[in-house]
Amino acid sequence: MTVNSISEERGQNTKRNQEKPARSPEIELSILRFVASGPFSRLFKDGMVLVEETASYLDSLGRAGSKELPRNIDLAYAGESMRLTTRLMQVASWLLVHRAIEEGEISAHEAQNDKYRLGAHEVCSGKPLESIELLPERLRELLTCSEQMYDRVNRLDKTLYSAERLPSEFDTQLNRLHEAFGDGA
Repeated sequence: MTVNSISEERGQNTKRNQEKPARSPEIELSILRFVASGPFSRLFKDGMVLVEETASYLDSLGRAGSKELPRNIDLAYAGESMRLTTRLMQVASWLLVHRAIEEGEISAHEAQNDKYRLGAHEVCSGKPLESIELLPERLRELLTCSEQMYDRVNRLDKTLYSAERLPSEFDTQLNRLHEAFGDGA
């Protein structure tokens, strides 16, 4: 790959990220209903709590504990903690974009742009390392929780922004959640 081809590719990616998606009132309405819902509030809270717990662990007990690991396990720890951090950065970013929609700082239409969508699928959903069972228990717990949170947000992202879905599919699911849990909490 030449420098020119890399520059051209970057330019095309930038143009793609700046292009506005086609307007879809059904998708926009679903997004607006979702961000105003109790399930979104709970998801936001759960996601941010997980981010805080992970940061606390990695900055204290995790850092101290990783220094005591054998070299081959230390490398696995570094790789999996980077995957953990990447997952949670993606989730937090997605949640904050949707909080910004709720607060009127960004439009539901603008949020359909690829740059606001959940990303890093290959890294975040990749197969864990073979030596994962040798990692500290708390790190493995956080990896599992982050994977579940990422998968949850990924399903929501696909459901909310899918042009192929029936316009009322997400709304039907959201209404079921409202009936089961109400808007509170």
